[in-house]
Amino acid sequence: MIRRELWFGLSFMALIVVGAGSVLASADTITNGHLGLLMLSLVVVAIMLGFPTAFTLMGMGMVFTFLAYERDWHRTLDLMVQSAFKTMANDVLIAVPLFVFMGYLVERANLIESLFKSLHLALARLPGALAVATLVTCTIFATATGIVGAVVTLMGLLALPAMLRGGYSVPLAAGAITAGGCLGILLPPSVLLIVYGATAGVSVVQLYAGAFFPGLMLSSLYVLYVIVVAWLKPQWAPPLSQAERVVPLPPLSQRLADSPAAHALVGLLKGRRNAGVPMSHVLRQLGIVALPGVVFVLLACFSYKAVTTVEAQARYDIEEIGAVRSAPSEGGLQEPPSEGGLAEPPQEGGLQEPPVEGETAAPSAASSTPPTSPAPLAEPPAAAQSTAAEPSTEAATQRPAPTWWWVAFAVFGALVTLFYLFLSFARLEIFKLLLASFFPLMLLIFAVLGSIVLGLATPTEAAAMGALGGMLLAAAYRRLNLAVLKESVFLTAKTSAMVCWLFVGSAIFSAAFALLGGQALVEEWVLGMNLTKVEFLILSQVIIFLLGWPLEWTEIIVIFMPIFIPLLDNFGVDPLFFGLLVALNLQTAFLSPPVAMAAFYLKGVSPPHVTLNQIFLGMLPFMGIQVLAIVLLYMWPQIGLWLPQLLYK
Repeated sequence: MIRRELWFGLSFMALIVVGAGSVLASADTITNGHLGLLMLSLVVVAIMLGFPTAFTLMGMGMVFTFLAYERDWHRTLDLMVQSAFKTMANDVLIAVPLFVFMGYLVERANLIESLFKSLHLALARLPGALAVATLVTCTIFATATGIVGAVVTLMGLLALPAMLRGGYSVPLAAGAITAGGCLGILLPPSVLLIVYGATAGVSVVQLYAGAFFPGLMLSSLYVLYVIVVAWLKPQWAPPLSQAERVVPLPPLSQRLADSPAAHALVGLLKGRRNAGVPMSHVLRQLGIVALPGVVFVLLACFSYKAVTTVEAQARYDIEEIGAVRSAPSEGGLQEPPSEGGLAEPPQEGGLQEPPVEGETAAPSAASSTPPTSPAPLAEPPAAAQSTAAEPSTEAATQRPAPTWWWVAFAVFGALVTLFYLFLSFARLEIFKLLLASFFPLMLLIFAVLGSIVLGLATPTEAAAMGALGGMLLAAAYRRLNLAVLKESVFLTAKTSAMVCWLFVGSAIFSAAFALLGGQALVEEWVLGMNLTKVEFLILSQVIIFLLGWPLEWTEIIVIFMPIFIPLLDNFGVDPLFFGLLVALNLQTAFLSPPVAMAAFYLKGVSPPHVTLNQIFLGMLPFMGIQVLAIVLLYMWPQIGLWLPQLLYK
C-alpha cells in the first residue's frame, strides 16, 4: 500500500510540474503572472513532499515577493509584517481556540461511551442498529467538539470492536466510523467555517446557520444508506441478539413491573402499594416520565407566541411639506397671526442712510409715534406639547403561525405521543440513560449554537460560553482534574497555533500571488472560457474535489479560496452558498485515498486484521453520498439558505 501511495504522489506531482512547464513553455513572454502560477505549483508539490504547510507558504511567498519587488528586501519584509499583523488582528480567530478547548474538554468528559451505549439500545430495532448508533453518536459528538481526529479515534475504540463482535462487515463498520467522524468539518461549531468566513469575508454567524441543515441532511443520508444496506444484505450488518437488547431494571422498578415490557406509565400510576416501593421513588419516576410532555408544551407555547406576535412599533405623524390640513387643531404649533405678526419694517422711520456731516436729521412724525409691538406667539397647551413630543404607538398585533411551525409542531407532537404509547419499563431505563448522556450534550450544543444563530452572542462570546460549559460538564461527570485541564490546554494551544500560522502563511502567500498578477491571470483565463454560472460551479467543485485527494482542507482553504472568491462576483454566486458547497466538498479531504487522514486515525486504533484497503473500500460509498449531497444542495439551495434568510433577512 505504501508503494501505491508513493506512486500516486509522484504521479500527481509530475502532472503538476508538467502542467506548469507546459503553460510556461506556451507563453510568448514570461510575466510575473506566470511566476505566480509557478509559485502555486511549487507550493503544492512541496506540501505533498511533506514540508510544513504554513512555513512553505511563508517561504515561497517571501521568495517570490522578493523577485516581484526586484530584489528589494525592505519592501518584502514590510509586506510580510503587514500581512501577518492584518491576519492576527482578525477578531473572528479568537473563537478558534475557545471552540477547540470546549471540544477537548467534552471529549475528556468521556460522554461518548455512555452516549453510544444508550443510543444503540434505543435504536436496537432498526436494521444496522450499531452502525446507525455510530453515525448518530458521531453527529452529536462532532457538533459538540468539531475535532475530527478525536471523534474517529474514540469511535474506533468503542464502536468498531462492538460491530466486529456483532458480525458486521469490516468495510461497512469502517466507513460508518470515518464518515460520521468527519461530520465535524461541516457541522457547527466547525473550525473550517470560521477559517472560510475569515478568508472570504462572510459572516460566521450566517455560515453556522446555513450549514446546520446541510449537515443534518448529509448525516441522514448516511443513516439511510446504512439502513438500506443492512436490510438488503443482513449478513453485512446482523441484527442485535436478544441478549444484547436486554435492559436490566433496578430492584425497585422490578417490584413495580410484571415484566420489562409492561407499560411504565400504567404501572407507576397504579403504584402497587403492596410491593413495598417508597412513594418518593414512584414520584421521581413519574417526574422523569412527564418531562418530555412538559418540555413539549412549554416549547410549543413560547414558540407560538414568538412567531405570531408582531412587536409594537413607534409611529410618528409626519406630514408632507405643503400639505393642507382639513381643519386646524386647537392648540399646538400654529402659524403666526397675520395681523401684528412678523412683517416688513416700515418705510418711514426704518433703517435710513446716515446723515451727512453737518446736517441734522429731522425727526419724522412716524418716529415720534411708538412702534406697534408684534403679538407674541401663543403658547401651546401642555397636553398639546406632550402630544407633539411623543410618538404614537401601535398596539401589538397577532399574525397566523407560519406553515413550518405547524409542521414542526405536528412532528414533535407525534413523537411525544408515540413515546407515551410505547413507554415500557425497559424503554424508561433507556430514556434515563439518554437523559444522563444525550441531553446534557444537546443542552450545551443548543446553548452555544442557539445564542449564535439567534443573534444573542457573537461567535467569540458563544465560544467562551461553550468553553465554560465544557468545564462544567466535565466537572459534573467528575472528569475535571489538573491532568485533564493541562492536556486540554496543551492540545488547544497546539491546534490553535497550527491554524494561526496557516493564516499568516496564507496571507503572505496571497499577497505575493496578487502582487505577481497570478490572480489576474487566473481571472482572465476563467472569464475567457465564457462559462455560465452552472459550468463555473461544476468546474470549481471538481477542482476542489480533486484537490481533496492530495491536500487537507486547511491547505485548500488558505491557498485556493483566495483564488476562487474574487471570481464569484463575475458569475453572480453568493459567497455564503459557495462556502456551503465547499464545506460539503472538503469532507473528501478526510475521506479520499491516499491521504484520507480519517482512515489513518482509524487504522491506528483498529485490530491488526483490519487493513487500510478495507477502510478505503468502506469509505468509497460515503464519498458518493457526499457528491449526492452536493448535487441536492445545488438543486435546492434553500436547504442551506432558508435558515439564514429567515433569521437575518
